[in-house]
Parts: sequence; C-alpha cells; structure tokens
Amino acid sequence: MFEFSPSRPKWEQISEIITSRIATGELQPDDKLSEVELTAEFGVDRKTVRKAVAALREADAVVTRKGMGSFVTRREPREEQ
Repeated sequence: MFEFSPSRPKWEQISEIITSRIATGELQPDDKLSEVELTAEFGVDRKTVRKAVAALREADAVVTRKGMGSFVTRREPREEQ
C-alpha cells in the first residue's frame, strides 16, 4: 500500500505521481487511466482518484472522453501556478 504524506491531500499526491509517470515515459500518450486500478494501487476511495484525474485534466495532462474514460494527452502537462 502506498504511504501518503499526512500534510497534503491524497488526490494531490496521486496527481503528482501520475504526472511524474507521464514525464518519465512510464505512461505514454493515449494510455488509459483506470479508476479501478488507481483506486486499488493507492488504497483510496474512487472519489479521491476522480479528484486527482480532474486536476490532471485541468493541467492538460489527461483528457476524458465521455463513455470511454481518461487518457494521457500527447502534450506536456502544464505546471501548476
């Protein structure tokens, strides 16, 4: 099970981990982010994963297609300001 820092929201930490995986090439453009798999990997509620994915979408790191899921985009994620 993943150990989260108690001083920061879990969704924020998950978002950073996924951003790092995109930057290192572990996640490639068009790779699907499975809420079920992320929920199991991080041991969190699905709502937490959805909030992390929403942050990634806001940063242009992923795109969500209705009825299909969320996918890594082809462009570099924007840095949070």
